[in-house]
Amino acid sequence: MTDKSGSVQQRIADELGVRPHQVAAAVELLDGGATVPFIARYRKEATGALDDAQLRTLEERLSYLRELEERRGVVLESIRSQGKLDDALEAQILAADSKARLEDIYLPYKPKRRTKAMIARENGLEPLADALLADPALDPMATAEGYRSENVPDAAAALEGARAVLVERFSEEADLIGGLRERMWTQGVLVSKVREDKEVAGAKFADYFDFAEPFTSLPSHRILAVFRGEKEEVLDVTLEPGGEAGEPGAPSEYERAIAQYVGIADEGRPADAWLADVVRWAWRTRILLHLGIDIRVRLRAAAEEAAIRVFATNLRDLLLAAPAGTRVTMGLDPGLRTGVKVAVVDATGKVVATDTVYPHEPRRDWDGALATLTRLAAAHDVELIAIGNGTASRETDRLAGELVAANPGLKLTRVMVSEAGASVYSASAYASAELPDLDVSLRGAVSIARRLQDPLAELVKIDPKSIGVGQYQHDLPESALSRSLDAVVEDCVNAVGVDLNSASVPLLRRVSGIGESLAASIVAHRDQHGPFRTRTALADVPRLGPKAFEQCAGFLRIRGGDEPLDVSGVHPEAYPVVRRMVQAAKTDIAELIGNAPKLKALRPTDFLDERFGLPTVTDILAELEKPGRDPRPAFRTATFAEGVHTIADLKPGMLLEGVVTNVAAFGAFVDVGVHQDGLVHVSAMSKQFVSDPREIVKSGDVVRVKVLEVDEARKRISLTLRLDDEPGGPKGPRRDPQRGGGTRERRDGKDRRGGKDRRGGDRRGSSAGPANNAMADALRRAGFDTGGGKR
Repeated sequence: MTDKSGSVQQRIADELGVRPHQVAAAVELLDGGATVPFIARYRKEATGALDDAQLRTLEERLSYLRELEERRGVVLESIRSQGKLDDALEAQILAADSKARLEDIYLPYKPKRRTKAMIARENGLEPLADALLADPALDPMATAEGYRSENVPDAAAALEGARAVLVERFSEEADLIGGLRERMWTQGVLVSKVREDKEVAGAKFADYFDFAEPFTSLPSHRILAVFRGEKEEVLDVTLEPGGEAGEPGAPSEYERAIAQYVGIADEGRPADAWLADVVRWAWRTRILLHLGIDIRVRLRAAAEEAAIRVFATNLRDLLLAAPAGTRVTMGLDPGLRTGVKVAVVDATGKVVATDTVYPHEPRRDWDGALATLTRLAAAHDVELIAIGNGTASRETDRLAGELVAANPGLKLTRVMVSEAGASVYSASAYASAELPDLDVSLRGAVSIARRLQDPLAELVKIDPKSIGVGQYQHDLPESALSRSLDAVVEDCVNAVGVDLNSASVPLLRRVSGIGESLAASIVAHRDQHGPFRTRTALADVPRLGPKAFEQCAGFLRIRGGDEPLDVSGVHPEAYPVVRRMVQAAKTDIAELIGNAPKLKALRPTDFLDERFGLPTVTDILAELEKPGRDPRPAFRTATFAEGVHTIADLKPGMLLEGVVTNVAAFGAFVDVGVHQDGLVHVSAMSKQFVSDPREIVKSGDVVRVKVLEVDEARKRISLTLRLDDEPGGPKGPRRDPQRGGGTRERRDGKDRRGGKDRRGGDRRGSSAGPANNAMADALRRAGFDTGGGKR
């Protein structure tokens, strides 16, 4: 290990609060091609049982710090080639702990276009700048007279050149700029105002027409909304540095800090006023502009990171939602003019029947639709009805309700299912390959049915961004968002495990060590040679070598195969350990699997060896007790209240059951069956303080809520999880629509900059959501204008 790599690993260890050898082992495994799920599950001895979250953070920080080291090398070489690298500067560069700090140090040496300061130096004016800075007792005009030349016609031109030299010097002082940046970050305020004549066209950003909030308290959704308003040329956005301005005409707090750092003071000497003007010029024309760009980047980066984190968390909850399992399911893709598309899939997800019915406007063939659905349900022994939650979903749910009521002998259960991304799947290459003979319009109904049976297996066929459980996703960096969401999908798929003999290419490609081409090869081999009887038979798949087998084998399941252990999460490399357990238990493998008393009688320490330590042996025993167990929760359905179909049917005080459709920083959206999500603000989730709504609920949860308030005109439903809350009671601080009806309470009722609110009331944010975005849909359905694009 080199000193450089050791330094990187030590820093990661410090940040994660783990030992350096754990980081070193994880880095070695990652560099060797191992995936995070494999390392987390099967290399616990090596890493000291680092979990997948720690490993993901480690992977990200490793990439960042390696990029930092690479950039550090470039900077050192650049300065060395200029002949300007001394020991002190090299030590400063080597000590830089972030890219921002490194770039601050490099700025004076960074090759740049020809500047006024460069021209001034070429004209011999740097000594003038040095002289006035060193001895303010000198008279600027008289001293400058001595620097006149062919290119410097008079003393004023000489002083202008000297000022350019000092302005550039001050603005490139790394320690000074770093300190000012942090001061501005802690004191500054983001201010937005509507542009002239943009009030009507930009109405969706009305909450930001006269808005101000400190950088440090801005939540991600406000930052992204304001920047979007600026991009759409509705808002003018400025980043005010804050701090004490002092008396009119007096230097600002920042100017005083610059003057103090460079040793300038007003003592009545001849050059003091000129030097003070240089400081003012440096601050206003160079440093403030530079810091504004830095702060803007920092705000956006923080907002994007938070938004990606929300997206990833919601995606994880959706992918790990409870599966209905292998039950015959009828999928209904609601529609009005084009009809309701119907697809029946058997217990394995195979399509056995399709049709289209027209119960709604304009045909209104309710009885005919009911008859068709009854016939299909009876013919195929349908158990579940999955109803897409898009247009006409509530009306279609009522149709399904009559189907259930009219056929008690069929024992049907209807469930509302998110159809986000179903249209994307329908037109995808995967859908064309899976359902080549099925019309595109019917594929959505198939997807809706299958995602009720197994959300994970179906949703992996769709680009995670199209599933739409994030906010402002079109404002987020594509690469960072894709990397984060792909990691979530990979972790979820490998946590659950994959049936090798039924998994699709999209599902297999997410298994550790298997990519798109290998997944296609596995399916092709399976289609040609029949089901795999053992995991080791994977060796017959073209291009699936020992490394790929090592990475994927433990996450693949074979049910009813020749090797009983292949149905479990025990890795084939650990089968010898299980054989020793079988011998110790004096039984056979079939008898030992699932036999809790016999397994508990075994002592883990009896089976340790040089390769497998206590963590792995403990995992093996747990896996043998419940082989192939699914970590997802048990399937439950919400029962929507009878007679409650639209927002007009809701009344304050009603107790309802609903499904959490999305979770944001300000609360959770809940579908209570009126095609209009209600909002449980974070303050109405518990009697205790809740810092993160996900501590209480997650997407897919079935919850009991009480209706607090209904604003039919604005299509807003306020709900609470605290069922003893009284409707119409004290509402607390005024609502903030950007946070979904929640609160933004200031301790003193004043603007955080010390004055009254700029608009005379509480400042609000606006919601904005992109196309195909479930968070935006939820906001819209909850009555908040999201300012988003097309759906």
